[in-house]
Amino acid sequence: MTATTTAPSAATPVRAQGRPNARLRTWATRAPLLPALVFMITVTQLPFVATLVISFFDWNSLYPDARSFAGLANYGEVLTDPDLRRSVWTTVLLTVAVVLASLVLGLLLALLLDRRFRGRGLVRTLLIAPFLVVPVAAALLWKHVLYNPEYGLFNGLLHYVGGPQPDWISKTPLLAVEASLVWQWTPFMMLILLAGLQSRDHQQIEAARVDGASDWQIFRHLTLPHLRRYLELGALLGSIYIVQNFDAVFTLTSGGLGTANLPYTVYQTFYQAHENGLASAAGVLVVIGSIIIATFALRVVSSLFREEAGRS
Repeated sequence: MTATTTAPSAATPVRAQGRPNARLRTWATRAPLLPALVFMITVTQLPFVATLVISFFDWNSLYPDARSFAGLANYGEVLTDPDLRRSVWTTVLLTVAVVLASLVLGLLLALLLDRRFRGRGLVRTLLIAPFLVVPVAAALLWKHVLYNPEYGLFNGLLHYVGGPQPDWISKTPLLAVEASLVWQWTPFMMLILLAGLQSRDHQQIEAARVDGASDWQIFRHLTLPHLRRYLELGALLGSIYIVQNFDAVFTLTSGGLGTANLPYTVYQTFYQAHENGLASAAGVLVVIGSIIIATFALRVVSSLFREEAGRS
């Protein structure tokens, strides 16, 4: 009886001593991450909080003493001002056009690279190269090397065939910006879709070929449904970045000729009109839109991980 009654009491201190040790081990493993967490909060969250606070003020930097609390007036002006609404519509058009074109071209290139042929590694490297170019450098390349009406490559080729010599940026400004972005983002879509193609069940495809299915039937009924998640992921991630694009618009057209998207309008409002409150409100709306898109992207990524875990 003595042994049975003393055993639990002896085990109780051991458990009590084990809990602090486990907590110490947990904190010891998390402590190295604290500097990175503090840095991330300082660099990202504090500026956003400051921007959010400024967005509620009528604040022109040229008249700092006339600063006053405006409530939601800046947000109302962003949503009702014709120029700002036009920039929102331009942002939507730019994003949708670039994402769709990049997905279609990326899918075609991914289908090409999924086949085995000599020099596939070199071709893959060359196709990825545009995505590795600095955005400003890519925009300058298109502006001076390709679009220039006097010595650009496009007009040079048209000159040899006796075609017209248009000023591409002046005639088709929005299309010129979209083409440069499609060139830069197609490799990104290609990589995502190529990963999806290489994760297909090849036994299922071989079984379909044995049953007499054509390449188009295999693509339509097997490949395309399998790539649906990857297409969604590419569209969402591409939208996040292209919505915030500033480099191509600033470098190619300087926001003129109807190409000013919302990020460029925020820049123009802040640095040229010096309307800190209005620019901050527009910036907050851009961040909120990006967060909404990113939320859907994270859901797609998590569903992809669950599907891969289920297969394994």
